[in-house]
Amino acid sequence: MRLGLDPSRASGHCCAAVNKHFPLPDDKGRSQDAPSVSFVSLGCPKALVDSERIITRLRAEGYALSREHAGADIVVVNTCGFLDSAKAESLAAIGDAIKENGRVIVTGCMGAEPDAIRAAHPSVLAVTGPQQYEQVVSAVHEAVPPKHDPFLDLVPEQGIKLTPRHYAYLKISEGCNNRCTFCIIPRLRGDLVSRPAADVLREAERLVAAGVKELLVISQDTSAYGIDVKFADSRWRDREVRAKFFDLSKELGSLGAWVRLHYVYPYPHVDEVIPLMAEGKVLPYLDIPFQHGSPTVLKRMKRPAAQEKTMARVARWREICPDLTIRSTFIVGFPGETDAEFEELLAFLEEAQLDRVGCFKYEPVRGAPANDLGNAVPQHVMDERYKRFMEAQQKISAKRLKRKVGRREKVIVDAVESGAIRGRTRGDAPEIDGVVHLSARRPVKVGEIVTALIDRADAYDLHGQVVGF
Repeated sequence: MRLGLDPSRASGHCCAAVNKHFPLPDDKGRSQDAPSVSFVSLGCPKALVDSERIITRLRAEGYALSREHAGADIVVVNTCGFLDSAKAESLAAIGDAIKENGRVIVTGCMGAEPDAIRAAHPSVLAVTGPQQYEQVVSAVHEAVPPKHDPFLDLVPEQGIKLTPRHYAYLKISEGCNNRCTFCIIPRLRGDLVSRPAADVLREAERLVAAGVKELLVISQDTSAYGIDVKFADSRWRDREVRAKFFDLSKELGSLGAWVRLHYVYPYPHVDEVIPLMAEGKVLPYLDIPFQHGSPTVLKRMKRPAAQEKTMARVARWREICPDLTIRSTFIVGFPGETDAEFEELLAFLEEAQLDRVGCFKYEPVRGAPANDLGNAVPQHVMDERYKRFMEAQQKISAKRLKRKVGRREKVIVDAVESGAIRGRTRGDAPEIDGVVHLSARRPVKVGEIVTALIDRADAYDLHGQVVGF
């Protein structure tokens, strides 16, 4: 992702709308008699983890995985239901699956609106909501009963992953206790439910043992982790570990993989994690969904955390960890946004000097309280503000990227194609941030972490050469 200039792939609102039909693992070794499933995963990384859990369960029960709808015994579509545009994409994906296969099961966030799905596609076999893993599997069982194969019904200990082998999303909680007026995630996924720290750490251990080099920690509100269980202890290895943001970050940082923190609100206790970044135990990267820079707009949004203290907090973070990368997302055109409030947002951008930024034009979400605020911003005004926002941020981002020219940076390699090498620095998350285009004198493998000398920066990406392995 390049600085959020392509909003369809940016990490937006509280739900990162990265819609993608992920390629499934190759199942050529499966018995030809095994029932096959084709899977579409839409929406944010949290939904991707749900997809991985469902696929892991099905694969463990003997189902084969198909890369194509045509010829599969069943198609499962994990939908996104946050924005109307995401719902339209979900309905289109369901329609494509019906056209190519005819036997379709729907799950995910849009599954919370079964009537809307069945109105558009009455032939779907079943509709289940988000996090309803058992119901999805049961629906697959009913449509295509599993066939047991004692020699092949085994899955890797880390489960089936839809991401490349060298990185994986690690979900630490479900739901959210915030009540932002533009968001319906709590209605779709419920209140915050944190996983025991030991469960998260055991999953992380399995992933690292399987070759994962980067753990991307996700939830709806990562910095609120453990509040619902009063930071309860659970036993991992030879000690008790609290279900607390700092404790979990510290333990994850001991596993030897990159640890990247997403969806972090700037609460005071986040300060404790910054020294871990300065020490190299956790990546110096925070994904903070600020959403706006005007106190009055934030009040109408009912956003958590005290915005007036945010800049002072960010300044302290950068003093402790000068290499800290901060990415964020913003909404322009929120109901009632005045010219003065938009100017406050631009002033916030200039003061914050954020490294990576995504921007969305406000889009009403059915059932969201913001719909009742009135004072809708005209589309042409929203378009003009979006353009001004992105032009302002592009200058900031380009300036911050140029600071890396002449430096040596650790880079994780994501792709090697026809001699072209593409990777990411510690300050770049997959899919949503920039990349590093590399040259090397010896072969480089996907998943390898190399040292690169950065010799050039453009508006979005870096260019360099590998100088260490």
